[in-house]
Amino acid sequence: MFKRITPRALLAAAAIVLAGAVQAATPTPGGTLTAILQPEPVILTSALNTAAPTGFFSANVFDGLVEYDNDFKLRPALAERWEISKDSKTLTFHLRHGVKWHDGKPFTSADVKWTLENVWKKIHPRNQILFGKVTSTDTPDDYTVVIHFSEPSLAVLSSLNSNGAQVLPKHFYEGTDILNNPYNNKPVGTGPFVFKEWSRGNYITLERNPDYWDKGKPYLDRIVFKIVPDAGARAAALEKGEAQYAPFSPVPLKDAERLARLPQLKLETRGYDWISPWLFVDVNLDKPYFKDVRVRQALAYAIDRNAFNKVVWYGFGKPAASPVVSTLKQFYAADVPQYAYDPKKAEALLDEAGLKRGADGTRLRINLDYLPYGDDFKRSGEFIRGALKRVGIEVNVRAQDTPTYTKRVYGDRDFDLSVVWFAGFADPLVGVTRAYWSDSVGKNIPWTNGSGYRSAEADKLIEQAQGSPSQAERVALFKKFQQRVQTDLPSLPLLEMHFFTVQASSLKDTVAGVDQIYSSLKNAWFDSGAKVAANPAAPQR
Repeated sequence: MFKRITPRALLAAAAIVLAGAVQAATPTPGGTLTAILQPEPVILTSALNTAAPTGFFSANVFDGLVEYDNDFKLRPALAERWEISKDSKTLTFHLRHGVKWHDGKPFTSADVKWTLENVWKKIHPRNQILFGKVTSTDTPDDYTVVIHFSEPSLAVLSSLNSNGAQVLPKHFYEGTDILNNPYNNKPVGTGPFVFKEWSRGNYITLERNPDYWDKGKPYLDRIVFKIVPDAGARAAALEKGEAQYAPFSPVPLKDAERLARLPQLKLETRGYDWISPWLFVDVNLDKPYFKDVRVRQALAYAIDRNAFNKVVWYGFGKPAASPVVSTLKQFYAADVPQYAYDPKKAEALLDEAGLKRGADGTRLRINLDYLPYGDDFKRSGEFIRGALKRVGIEVNVRAQDTPTYTKRVYGDRDFDLSVVWFAGFADPLVGVTRAYWSDSVGKNIPWTNGSGYRSAEADKLIEQAQGSPSQAERVALFKKFQQRVQTDLPSLPLLEMHFFTVQASSLKDTVAGVDQIYSSLKNAWFDSGAKVAANPAAPQR
């Protein structure tokens, strides 16, 4: 009989493996790393799409202006140093000399200026808010970028890594249709690995950049990102050594403890701190029956979040009370309106809203679309279907691929409920407010305001937090913001997510900062005494 695991048991098992591992003193260069990438990205550049698979992949091709260490502190990357003016309205970057794009062209301040003005401010799902107050960008020379803000933007420094502010090569993008530029899917970056091939549905191959600015790195010769849709197949590939690295809780949660106890594998929980992930349900407010807040409240009361965490996510999370996760203690508001499990209250609210049970006991028939990132999300949809059926709402759970899902939710708005997760990041302005800011509704920009929420008060709070020079004031504004959105309830926070990575025990130094899952593997290497051979099925060049 299956024995349900707990996160504590899993982490204890992982600790045993880690405690027994012997770390070699000097990195050994060479080797091919096979990493599992699931689902397959829609696009290979995070500057245009911030989906998790794209972020995990593209950080190896592109650098950011900065990196983050294990204490959230900034480290130099493409920018060697930076200064902020006393009034916090001018941010100056001094770029690294001698950096080249993978085609050999020099990386300069013109690339940063062009990307900021044409991508970050106009297209990037998160940066439209972060850089929205930029009035001008000066480039006095090839290695200096001076950004002028009409108001302070303190959150900018929380999102300047490759995922948050990916710089694109101006010479390949200027004057083109940016969203349909062919280099979106054959990317040319400045990062430690060079794009070689994308065999759709099979693998993406990167090779070592011999001209990388961080001398001696990367250590690996090659990374092959394999597309493995089936969760059981991912577990088998890791167990057999056919893959050596897989992020975002890649295996069935029931298999995690068993894999953690195998000597050839280890589980790693570090590297996710920066993303502050939460799982939620977007309610399409364009649907007439969801315009009444009592109906949205009824949905919240009908879902047992504690049972959802235990049954669907095996305890790898924490019931969410707000879109800001509780680990962001500075910003988290514990006193927001709560919707504890109460199906009787849900039924009463539905009755009040005029959604009476029909002769067959049904009040409403709706569709639910879940993020197609694996079985856990499918089970999430099925759990919600069962919960809502008990209060008289019939739910049809629909499956589709990622491009269809994102277009349906963020473009066509052809859905009722949507199960999705967002990264909240280290500042709510970076990752949380995009889910509620009215300006992004219906623009077919994935991972923004899927509910269609439009609130003048919420928008004002977001804009005030964006421009405030006082962190204390920003904290107070974000707490008011949480009160507003949890009262209006355009989306239903379900779970604060706890991800883990499964990797080969012989793979070293995979975590260098709090944002590692969206950072490069330039520091990773195989132990010289136990180097894993390249997967014979992977392409060799």
